Amino acid sequence: MFLALRELWFARTRFLLMGAVVALISILVVILSGLSSGLVDDGVSSLRQSSVDSFAFEEGTKTDSAFSRSVVTREQADEWAARPDVADAELMGNAIVNAHTGSGAPVDLTLYGITPGSFLEPEAAQGHGLTGDHDVVVSATLQDEGIALGDTIVLDRVDTELTVVGFTSEKRTFGHVDVAYLPLSTWQEIHAGTRAGETTDPRAYDEASVVALRGVDGMPDLAAGDAAAGTTSTSLEESYDSSPGFSAEMMTMSMIKMFLYAISALVVGAFFSIWTVQRTRELAVLRAMGSSTGFLLRDGLIQAAIVLVGSVLVGVALGLALGSQLEGGGMPFALEARPVVDGALLLTALGLIGAAVAIVRITRVDPLAALGENR
Repeated sequence: MFLALRELWFARTRFLLMGAVVALISILVVILSGLSSGLVDDGVSSLRQSSVDSFAFEEGTKTDSAFSRSVVTREQADEWAARPDVADAELMGNAIVNAHTGSGAPVDLTLYGITPGSFLEPEAAQGHGLTGDHDVVVSATLQDEGIALGDTIVLDRVDTELTVVGFTSEKRTFGHVDVAYLPLSTWQEIHAGTRAGETTDPRAYDEASVVALRGVDGMPDLAAGDAAAGTTSTSLEESYDSSPGFSAEMMTMSMIKMFLYAISALVVGAFFSIWTVQRTRELAVLRAMGSSTGFLLRDGLIQAAIVLVGSVLVGVALGLALGSQLEGGGMPFALEARPVVDGALLLTALGLIGAAVAIVRITRVDPLAALGENR
């Protein structure tokens, strides 16, 4: 410990340079964690904030964009509702549409068709819930686009007019598009392509995108329910992959972070490898004086830990300060404690592993050869 601290002081310029590199990598880890969390929140925040335990899709539906591909029936929902381990089973519609306000301003929406008063209906922080056939409760973020209570939203292609009667208390999006909750019967008419004033095929009122499930005590038996209803079910977390582009975005972010961690371990390992070579003679003297291999290894690892922990803490603090300025902007960015802490711990652990690999060469130092290498 004494040797490690003395070397940190006398070679402080080198260690500060190394610490600056690790701090910069830590800042990148925080920013990437924020971007990853922001993409998740912007892609599936409406699902994350729901009371759903699982979704039942049409049997055999492809996972990617499953909400828009799937079609289930009321009969299948009734099969699920009849199961003893299911507390609620409600049909839910999902469709991404183009629309415009009464003033002509364009707006994109993900329509969630739900039964008014069911567990799927969000509480309106402003205004009120769904009472009329053409009422909609929309994401709070639409207020930033100038939409207010009482405004009319007209859907392109079908010319259906919807009236904004409430806003949710928080951001609710799906596929990076703001969500609008409306009565299921109206969603079924829109999904069937019924234009204003036209008659809808009665069969359309028996169909929706998925069956939203809530268990009596935790997750219901999905396999048994699927066998009875002829559906394919996933847990709430697994259903995130059914959001458009969600899997590809998460795989991209994971690959970037993986390479960043690998680079961090290589950079730290390379630094301590060079540092160990430069101090070979000093280590040989200590070995010749009777210092054990364990002592030298502990001394080197303590030195690496001080540099890594200090640098990571500084980098995380700077990253959080920078990230706080990015939140709330147009970029999908959200700082969450767990991803940041996990990233900092992993970065420190990989750095210590890289340093340990470099310091292992200490065990092979021959005191006589090292002391006489310049003779």
